Amino acid sequence: MVEGQGAAQQQESPEQPQERGADAVELEYRPVVADFTSALRARRGVSKAGRRQYWVFGGVAVVAVVQIAEALAGRGGSLFLGVWLAIFVPLMLLSPWLMARQFQRLAERQGTFRVTVTDAGLTLATDNSTTVLNWVAQPRYRETKDVFVMLSPDKNATGFTTLPKRAVRASEDVDRLRALLDRNLTRV
Repeated sequence: MVEGQGAAQQQESPEQPQERGADAVELEYRPVVADFTSALRARRGVSKAGRRQYWVFGGVAVVAVVQIAEALAGRGGSLFLGVWLAIFVPLMLLSPWLMARQFQRLAERQGTFRVTVTDAGLTLATDNSTTVLNWVAQPRYRETKDVFVMLSPDKNATGFTTLPKRAVRASEDVDRLRALLDRNLTRV
């Protein structure tokens, strides 16, 4: 379904993402773990599976506290279960960072990322490849303190593109990039 929408959009607009206009914003960067960590945390808040993780995290934290308190008070709580839960909770909190390290290792092989964002979409070129994305491929985005994260339309936001704010050439380009994204995508 998304492919059909993208084809229709391409036929209606002769402009392609790689064309530069007055509103084009260019970014150049080498991805770092912090970029991916921020993006994965933002994605967690948007995806159905990510929201479910917050509920699981809360439940596990409550069970851990109760088990440890009962074990320390001598009322038969399982110290083993409490310790296991106390290890599991920080692991859940660290999971975006751990996944970000893996993403960064993959991205590191690509070299420098050069992104051009226009009203038609974006072009992402690395030392090894070039990718063109129309807005239909990732129709929504979320902004964090450090990055803009474009997200795919599926319920778990499986596909995402990270645009670090540190990668713009001038500080006013962050506002221009935000305006481009607001014009063409839905903020979530």
